[in-house]
Order: sequence, then C-alpha cells, then structure tokens
Amino acid sequence: MDPGATTGTTAPEAPKPVLRPARPFLKWAGGKRQLLPALRSFYPERFRAYHEPFVGSGAVFFDLANAGRLQGHRVRLADVNPDLIGCWQRLCDEPEALIAHLEDLARGHRASPAAHYRRVRDRQFNPARERIRNGTGLRSAGYTAQLAAMFIYLNRTGFNGLFRVNGQGRFNVPQGRYANPRICDEPNLRRVAETLSELRPAIEQATYPSVLAEASEGDFFYFDPPYAPISPTAHFTSYTADRFGADDQQALQRVVIALAERGCHLLLSNSTAPEIAELYDGNREAERAGLRARQVPARRAINSNPERRGLVMEYLITNVPERAA
Repeated sequence: MDPGATTGTTAPEAPKPVLRPARPFLKWAGGKRQLLPALRSFYPERFRAYHEPFVGSGAVFFDLANAGRLQGHRVRLADVNPDLIGCWQRLCDEPEALIAHLEDLARGHRASPAAHYRRVRDRQFNPARERIRNGTGLRSAGYTAQLAAMFIYLNRTGFNGLFRVNGQGRFNVPQGRYANPRICDEPNLRRVAETLSELRPAIEQATYPSVLAEASEGDFFYFDPPYAPISPTAHFTSYTADRFGADDQQALQRVVIALAERGCHLLLSNSTAPEIAELYDGNREAERAGLRARQVPARRAINSNPERRGLVMEYLITNVPERAA
C-alpha cells in the first residue's frame, strides 16, 4: 500500500497549536531543533500512532505536540539509554520533586561551579547509578527524581551537553565553560510535564528493533540514530557503553525497509557518510520500498576543532511526499 494514502488513518480535526510551547529540556548531541524546517516538509498529513525510537531530546516530538498533531494519537518514545529514559519518566511522573532537586543543584553550582560539578558527577551521580545497576545493566526503572535532576544538571553544565560513558559505564564528561548556565528552567520543565501528562506517551527503554512488534499500517516513525562518522576521526559513539557501528546501521536499514513495506510513514536522518549513501541513496531495496534520500544543510556544533564546525550536508530518508512546511 502507498504509505502516503489516507485510508484507515486518522488525524485531529483542525489541530490547535500550543500557545506556550514546550521545548526540549536537554541539550543533546545531534539534537534536531535547527533541522526542524526541513523535517516538517516530510511530516505526513495523516497518521495513526507516532513512534520515536531514538528520542534523545525529543525535538520532533515537541514540534508535533506543539502543533497539535499528536492529539488523540498513541505515542511511543523510546531509547536504549537508561539515563535518558529514566529522566524522561521522572519528569513525566514526578515533576515537582525533580524541579526541587534541580533548584538545589543550581544553588550549589552558583556557589562553587567547578567543585560542585565534580562532586555531583563523581560522588553522587555515578555512585547512585551504580546502586541501581543489576546483572542486566542499568535500567531506567530504578531512576529517582533526584538522579534525574542530577542528569539534567550535568547535561546543562557539562561540555557541549554531551552524554558520554567510559567502558565501565561511568559518566565522564568534563565541565563546560559556561558563565551562567540556565540549569533549572522551571517554566519549560512544567510545560514539558504538562505536555507529557496530556499526551500520555509510552516512554520506554528499548532498542530500535522493538518497533516491529508495535507498528501498524499508517503509523509514523521518526528515526534519529547515532550518525555514521563522515571521517575516521569523527566517531561519536560513546552515547552508551555499547557502540552503534556499521552493522547497526545495516540492521536499522532492514527495520526501516520492513516498516515501509508494512505501509508505515518513515522519516530518518543521518550523516552523508559513504556507508549511509550505500544503504539508502540509490540502494535498490530501499527504493523498492519507496524510500528516497535527500540531502539538506545542517549546522554541526560538536567538533574538537572550532574551524570544522559549521554547515554540513545530512541525509533525510523518507517515503513521505515532500510538501510545504
């Protein structure tokens, strides 16, 4: 079936944009806020459920929610990172407790930024994570509001907002150089909590192949996986203790093709690395499934060399016909 068809799909009647929109509450490597104008051109006009299997900071989720596009829809937000999902879950379920803990952390940071950052990272955050680790690893279900507040604090004050763990799974990002970071954005955190309370999304620690058990014809999927490196020195794969390598990119392509063949609406972003071009740009299997790769300019903010930051081309891979945003 043509995934652009509207048979059997539902959409809100005249969705109403949110007057005070919620914004992503985390800084996240590869966050998509600056790419939203290009992404909006490939949002389907109608869809059933919405799935975001690499949710990160949730820029596309918030964009759809603020436009009223998710009202009345089932929504599933997932990620393999237990810290990230635990933080989302606690903000959804315990916003007041999280905000109170975060305000305490902000006061401590103002008093002694460098010492406070190291103390929270090394003596509080990492030990607390170890205490909820079990034989299968860290699980988001063990996250507390206090731990989620520390996660946000370290995200807002750490170098470039990175989340990086070493081989032992310990968070090891150094402090960033910020004169006056906004650690506790209470108004936005409350708006995020209100949005989550209204839409009641399923927020799950899960791997991306799990979407195959959830998908139905007419569902809309946005995939924002860890990008394939465009050069031998461009690896940023410490998002978890495991890496997302070429085999994972190939496995993801098979999942995306399977969903397209099921009649789902697909939108995926990635780098223009040769391995991604081989999987989607002129790839016969992808084209038979109705997928097309388009290059769009994006601003890259993370690079150890400031001179290498700037506009780069990225892929948007989709089976949704382009329309005016």
